[in-house]
Amino acid sequence: MASFAGLAGLMIALKAGGAVIGWGFQFQSPLFVLIVAYLLFAVGLSLSGVFTFGSRIAGIGSGLAARGGYQGSFFTGVLAAVVATPCTAPFMGAAIGFAVTQPAVAMLAVFLSLGAGLALPYWLLCHWPAWQRRLPKPGAWMETLKQGLAFPMYATTAWLIWVLARQAGPDAVAAALLGLVLIGLAAWLYQISRPAADFARHLAFSVATLALTVALAGGTIVVGASGSTATRQAGSESKAFEVYSAERLSRLRAEGTPVFVNFTADWCITCLVNEKVALANRQVLDSFRERGVVYLKGDWTNRDPAIAEVLAQHGRSGVPLYLYFAPGAQQAAVLPQLLTPDLVIGAVKGASL
Repeated sequence: MASFAGLAGLMIALKAGGAVIGWGFQFQSPLFVLIVAYLLFAVGLSLSGVFTFGSRIAGIGSGLAARGGYQGSFFTGVLAAVVATPCTAPFMGAAIGFAVTQPAVAMLAVFLSLGAGLALPYWLLCHWPAWQRRLPKPGAWMETLKQGLAFPMYATTAWLIWVLARQAGPDAVAAALLGLVLIGLAAWLYQISRPAADFARHLAFSVATLALTVALAGGTIVVGASGSTATRQAGSESKAFEVYSAERLSRLRAEGTPVFVNFTADWCITCLVNEKVALANRQVLDSFRERGVVYLKGDWTNRDPAIAEVLAQHGRSGVPLYLYFAPGAQQAAVLPQLLTPDLVIGAVKGASL
């Protein structure tokens, strides 16, 4: 709840300052993506048993989430809110789109409702303890499960590094990978030095701290210097789509050409699945070609006020957004956020959605 309230407060402040923003905007910052990748990698190392946090450094990232009691619960919730909400499909889009058009109080109420929904399963288990009896009994399997859960953390880290590559280029990826190695070194040194004598423990702690400092500082500097050098899925190299621009869309509509527009982002898993399942489907592409449909792709991986404005015009604050402009149509047909090949082909043929 506090995390969603914080996000709402940030969006309210940015909106009051005149910024055009949308949901998932935090993932448009390469530095944010890098820090989250580091954090999830550290969580994975902890789950794998490479190291365990002690109370003295419980203020660092996943150590907060690993603590017992209300503090551990709170920071586990913070982590869940940060990494689980970059996309809005299929249910959050309408709520977020409504919220960002409302006054501050209404926006805050919507965000708190979303936070309550994310917390609801835990809340139900707390208030109806009888349901907890249906959960498996504690045992040695828990340690095995904990270690197994490290691999989704590593997979998410790999995905975030890929997003970083799209946002900031190969230099940023090299810095991030080196940072992961240094974090692994720091975790290993910390763990093996815990039972050592004072001098060895302090030396290992100093080296581990230096490794973490280099990882964070080096990554920040390189990512900042890389800037917005995202490697697009080049529209010029692909026969399937062109890169979206408002000018190109206006020209095509003026010529009476049917246009399909896909607003997407590399950090949006729903977008990537839709592209793989539906928009890259051979039957869909053949249908576009037969009817002369021009496929435009708007990439929102990095901040783009022009795309954010289009999203807002259609009552959305985040991706995915799919629009089909029939020849001569004054308004676009808005497709659902979960696509199938038949649905896209039906839209192009003028069938009811």
